Amino acid sequence: MITLAVILLVLGALFGMPLFVVVMAAAMLGFLSADIDLSVVAIEVFRITDTPMLVALPLFTFSGYVLAASKSSERLVALTQGFVGWMPSGLAIVGFMVCAVFTALTGASGVTIVAIGALLLPALRKSGYDEKFSLGLVTTSGSLGLLLAPSLPLILYGVIAQQSDSVESFAIQDLFIAGLLPAGLMIGLLSLWTVWRHRGGKVPRIGFTGAALYSAAKAARWELPLPFVILGGVYSGYFAISEAAAITALYVTTVEVFVYREVSLKNLPGIMREAMVMIGGIILILGMALAFTNYLVDAEIPQKLLKFIQSHVQSAITFLILLNILLLFLGAILDVFSAIVIIVPMLLPIAASYGIHPVHLGIIFLANMQIGYFTPPIGMNLFIASSRFKKPVSELYSASWPFFFVLLVALLLITYIPAISMAFLE
Repeated sequence: MITLAVILLVLGALFGMPLFVVVMAAAMLGFLSADIDLSVVAIEVFRITDTPMLVALPLFTFSGYVLAASKSSERLVALTQGFVGWMPSGLAIVGFMVCAVFTALTGASGVTIVAIGALLLPALRKSGYDEKFSLGLVTTSGSLGLLLAPSLPLILYGVIAQQSDSVESFAIQDLFIAGLLPAGLMIGLLSLWTVWRHRGGKVPRIGFTGAALYSAAKAARWELPLPFVILGGVYSGYFAISEAAAITALYVTTVEVFVYREVSLKNLPGIMREAMVMIGGIILILGMALAFTNYLVDAEIPQKLLKFIQSHVQSAITFLILLNILLLFLGAILDVFSAIVIIVPMLLPIAASYGIHPVHLGIIFLANMQIGYFTPPIGMNLFIASSRFKKPVSELYSASWPFFFVLLVALLLITYIPAISMAFLE
């Protein structure tokens, strides 16, 4: 009977059964086969809802959706262009920076491509950048902010890791700090490559004007304090992540609804509903995944997997090579939230056995997921950009490859030089 149920479950997964149903059914079948009461599934779901850090996820998600519904993206582009647009390849560098910040704030790569890409693509083409480069930039940069606070994947990884008893404890603030240099490295390498690619004055430079910078800063004056309040409060320890999320949600709602008046009170419930549907699905999958993890622990699957890997992989270097290959593949077929809740609980004790700090592992994991978003053949960003810009996916494959290799260099540096992630924590 169990075998038949497993076969039906696999078939259901192949034909599009919702992920939380697949994970829940797998957990229930595992407990049934071990003759364990199924009430443990409900207990695990309740346990995750009782996690204090979890309240930050819906609050940050709601804030991101409100920002996406306003004209914040336009003000962010204008402000960043005022600061760095005068540099060689300045507009492209603006694109990298703006996409990274907007993805960190909204927590959704697709939102960045739709909101920022619609502004950047025509601006890049008008400024003299060729179509292939412009398409590659907006497609690949949509996931650049996964390593920057208050990125939802960073917080979710921290919540998952804190549920594990097999790794060294750390605070979610540590992930925020650890992501700064790796994110800066990725943006920096992309910027250097872009400047080199457009050397020789192929693209005209935009002159710096204090008036333009002042005008952009004045337009964004109500949004400018937001990252400083969030990051300054969290890094200083003045308030916790959940408190930062509540302050962010209140501030963003007040500014966009009552100050800028770009989001009406009438539309606010709809925005809230969209945000909660998205984050509710993630939390549901998270609860089911923890129940499934509980079964795996009871069945000693991680220990068996650890023994198998250690018998075939002797060094941490080799393990990290195989880990990067696996995560790039998973990043291309899974969204980042599903990958975190399914893979991370099994990965944490294995990585710890090779001496890899859980914070460093989190940065490696998310850096891989970031690249996996546009890794052919089925990276999510490729299809979102194809739909948004009415371009064949094959054209986006070709446009994205140079950016892929630049970020792959950054990934290798992040993976094999732990100090890039851990320097500010030691």
